[in-house]
Amino acid sequence: MKILVADDEKNMLWALTNVLSKQGFKTFTARDGEEAIHQFKKHLPDVVLLDLKMPKKNGIEVLKKIKKINDSIPVIMITAHGNIETAIEAMKLGAFDYVQKPFEMEEINVLIKKALKIRDLTMEVELLRDELSRISRGNQIIGESPQIKEVMDLVNRVAKSNATVLILGESGTGKELVANAIHYNSDRKNKPFVKVNCGALPENLLESELFGHEKGAFTGAISRKIGRFERAHGGSIFLDEIGEMSFSTQVKLLRVLQEKQIERVGSTEVIDVDVRIIAATNKDLKRLVEEGRFREDLYYRLNVIPIKIPPLRERKQDIPLLVKYFLQKYSLETGRRGMTISDSALDKLKTYSWPGNIRELQNVIERAVILSPGREITEDQLPPEIVKRDRQVELDEFKLPKNGVNLNDLEKSLIKQALDMTNDNQTEAARLLGITRHTLIYRMEKYGLKDRN
Repeated sequence: MKILVADDEKNMLWALTNVLSKQGFKTFTARDGEEAIHQFKKHLPDVVLLDLKMPKKNGIEVLKKIKKINDSIPVIMITAHGNIETAIEAMKLGAFDYVQKPFEMEEINVLIKKALKIRDLTMEVELLRDELSRISRGNQIIGESPQIKEVMDLVNRVAKSNATVLILGESGTGKELVANAIHYNSDRKNKPFVKVNCGALPENLLESELFGHEKGAFTGAISRKIGRFERAHGGSIFLDEIGEMSFSTQVKLLRVLQEKQIERVGSTEVIDVDVRIIAATNKDLKRLVEEGRFREDLYYRLNVIPIKIPPLRERKQDIPLLVKYFLQKYSLETGRRGMTISDSALDKLKTYSWPGNIRELQNVIERAVILSPGREITEDQLPPEIVKRDRQVELDEFKLPKNGVNLNDLEKSLIKQALDMTNDNQTEAARLLGITRHTLIYRMEKYGLKDRN
């Protein structure tokens, strides 16, 4: 837990930080108002102890600024005798409580414990409210990057239609979340939303699951079974990993798309179904068509509106948001309220390539919350492949120019991409490329990249 102590009295500052440090808190200090604001922005502490009378900016000014930056962090005001009215004013502006000098350290401890408890409860309520809001909107897509905003915009535009959607993306990118968002933002949201993992069932069972079967249709069919398409009537069906579907089942699925009809296994009765199909795959269906492993006519029927989900390595600015979400989620589930992550650990997460995408990040955070001995996740709780990795460029993180481009063009392209990946941080970009910063600057000047903005 991190506590910011802001007081212009040197002895008071020393006494508070000394006691709090011995209690296991990580403390940061400030002796004037401007420094307090700077330290708050830099460290985002869990609690702030803020003196009312300080140079440069007084406690009230600092409190107003802190509340604008992050309203959820509790601020305990420290006031001298005779400043009670000002302390009450601070309470009206959002301060958690105040303590009057001189005070006993136990009084401060009680207030800190209360503040942390109320903050944790507030975070739980906010998380539950956010979860309910997302569920009601059918939208659990988290991110502010241009790539994910483009996906969300496309989802919002296609949701109201009945068009078939094909969701493309690597494993763990959140294809099912996108399918949820499409259904629950559509006019079918109050009707069934049925999900099928086509890769998890053998051919004969998948056909029975999708279309149902009659009694005696095959060994073990002891009664009639209603299939997923019938159950989804009026709503939507999500066919995950559709690239794993057998040719014979593909033929029957094509009929559903063309004629909106099914037949149960072992029956000749034709059943009309009104179902919107949302399919997803991590495979290249076009290549499967070329290899003769997927029907071309079905591919074009499914590919009416393709939505490609970017891998996490292409939307790294969303990692802090995702980490915050998973921290809150698993803090709540495990009863370990108020879990945070150190800046260095978060930096490691932001520079990792995430081959398993969001699912891998989710698992890493869940594991860290469970294993962390304290309330702050550090690099010690992260997997070795994330912590010990000396960040080097990986081929799949760069888009290489096509054949025919000369060496200078290739070098310029790689430098631009490295700068884009690091938000023009020259030191980090040079480390990515495996060269010195001076060499990078020389190359930037050579290719006219010195003034990119």
